[in-house]
Amino acid sequence: MICLAKNYKSKRVLSIKNISEKEGIPFGFLEKILSQLEKSGLVNGKKGVNGGYILAKSPQKISASDIVFILEDNKNSVNCALCGKKNKCASRNVWVKVDLALNKALKSIKLSTLTK
Repeated sequence: MICLAKNYKSKRVLSIKNISEKEGIPFGFLEKILSQLEKSGLVNGKKGVNGGYILAKSPQKISASDIVFILEDNKNSVNCALCGKKNKCASRNVWVKVDLALNKALKSIKLSTLTK
């Protein structure tokens, strides 16, 4: 996403191969990530010889939270639903506070700030 954000103003479509090489991310892994991001509406894909991906909206309008919540299966630090003690857990309040702080921090970070 940072690579796409750096090219946002030029409106240049970047191929998966190009991004993979620039960022050192395995092609197949990146392909899956970009597919998820496209389904969520954060990136637009273009098919064909000159195909690739481009951000769907301005990097100033995309937060780290937007990206993390699309790519992470478990949205919380700890999945209390799997615990038999979920309603009587002494540490649950700590994890709730951690999740709230993490979510607040991620929402405050815009993709545009990560390109500097």
